[in-house]
Amino acid sequence: MIVTTQKPLEEILDFIAPYNNILIAGCDGCTQPPRGLREAETLRQLLELSGKLRGLNFKFKVISMTKQCDSHLAASELKTQIDNAEAVLILGCGVGVQTIAELFPVLSVFPAQNTLFIGAEDREVSTMWERCSVCGDCVLDQTGGICPLTRCTKGLLNGPCGGTNNGKCEVDPEKDCAWTLIYQRLEKQGKLDLMRQYYPPRNFQTVIRPGRVTTK
Repeated sequence: MIVTTQKPLEEILDFIAPYNNILIAGCDGCTQPPRGLREAETLRQLLELSGKLRGLNFKFKVISMTKQCDSHLAASELKTQIDNAEAVLILGCGVGVQTIAELFPVLSVFPAQNTLFIGAEDREVSTMWERCSVCGDCVLDQTGGICPLTRCTKGLLNGPCGGTNNGKCEVDPEKDCAWTLIYQRLEKQGKLDLMRQYYPPRNFQTVIRPGRVTTK
């Protein structure tokens, strides 16, 4: 079970303001409350109205995907939907954002949600990769769709550290340095200026742990 909450409209508008053609992708997977086609269409209407107040005229395309965190499904479903999209706005969890950002590294992929809670699902698979720490304050719009809090062994929000060596982590040389990956992704997108962004110390009160979510 994955629980998300929508980011403020003004924050989303800041993400997408530089773009005209934007794909809004809902998710029919495990996100609660549902973030499918109806919710994606509602967000489109709100963004169109709010954008006009800023003098912005967006061209949105709205779809819903079976499961954004499944790279095979995501690739096959988006392949015929991307068209001339300059950016993709994701109504799903942080894992979905990162999966799509990895599949389409040249596109700007933005989160429309903050991920608050992830429950475990045991399906006896051989390997699962952690991609989201459900911090409740998503920064994926600034880091090329790669979460430094989760994928950096030290959890650095301002990196890289001085120990990275040939793109590998000094703590675990088998792992890629998250901030090297972020640099490479931002370089492909022509957004290396974002590497100069400073992030203040994390506010760990955003999500109280251990988490509890009421389903009714």
